[in-house]
Amino acid sequence: MKTLHLFPLFIAALAASIALQACQHTDRVKAIPNSDTIPVALLSLQNSSSTVAFEATGTFTTDDETLLSFKSGGVIEKIYVREGDAVRSGQLLARVHMDEVDARASQVGLAVEKAQRDYDRVNQLYRDSVSTLEQLQNAQTALRVAQQDVKSIRFNKQYSEIRATSSGYVLARLAQEGQVVGPGTPVFQINGANEGNWELKVGMSDRQWAATQVGDTAVVEADALGDGGFKAVVSRKAEGLDPNTGTFSVFLRLLGKPQRKLAAGIFATAKLQARENTASGWQIPYESLLDGNGKEGYVFVTNDNRVAKRVKITLGPISADEVTVLSGLEGAKALVVSGSPYLVDGAPIRVLKQK
Repeated sequence: MKTLHLFPLFIAALAASIALQACQHTDRVKAIPNSDTIPVALLSLQNSSSTVAFEATGTFTTDDETLLSFKSGGVIEKIYVREGDAVRSGQLLARVHMDEVDARASQVGLAVEKAQRDYDRVNQLYRDSVSTLEQLQNAQTALRVAQQDVKSIRFNKQYSEIRATSSGYVLARLAQEGQVVGPGTPVFQINGANEGNWELKVGMSDRQWAATQVGDTAVVEADALGDGGFKAVVSRKAEGLDPNTGTFSVFLRLLGKPQRKLAAGIFATAKLQARENTASGWQIPYESLLDGNGKEGYVFVTNDNRVAKRVKITLGPISADEVTVLSGLEGAKALVVSGSPYLVDGAPIRVLKQK
């Protein structure tokens, strides 16, 4: 009988225990979202216009760098300069053996004498009505051809020597004495360094090349120029891809003559500032960008400071620490700048800092 009286008490105690556990479970479920809330830092978004600016690297050269060669070719008799030698405009650099050229000139001279005799004889016969007008005309044409050969051999003889086209330096000597070279085979590579025609040749991507215009300003930095930058301006742009580097070449002319001596091939960095091109959009920190591919990417934004939303954006110019967003942030109030790697679309957030 005592057992029967205790049974209702056991049932009541069990029910109370279940209710208490249910309440504790409910409180724990409510607490889970709070424990999964991601702390983030926000940046208030404001549309603005930014000037296109970026860095490019390249090497110094001159705008009159050229390859010199013999027009007619032959055996090189004498080379008067070496790599690195300073040269002045018109200076004799090399010549070929003239025996063959002189022999050819003698042959042409003899051909002119024979053509002249033939013409005189036919002309006299024509006056005596012995030869025809056609024979006279043929003799006259042969004489003129021989005379033109004389002009040609004189021209070729003149270019049996190589002379400097400008005052500068020998960058490379591509042949040696006694070597047989054909017409147009490069023998020297020279530049006009002494004329002060230095320029910086930099390689750019297609996006950077399109954003750069002739006349844009830049600051050039190089160890050879010393501390600080040297002002330059974009003087010309290549209209095709350089197959050796896979980039588009842009040439920057230095404004003023450097105090220190430069040499072809010296490495330098140029910080370019577009003169007219501007991109309207948002400036966001580079670290806030997710899954960027150069043209598109993703970021997290929030409108209520409570829930993060993942949005797709279109990218503009990219610098060392900032990215220009052209579209995708319309209507967004704040950007998540830290904590993004831990977020998913719709995740709850807790704002630690907002700028």
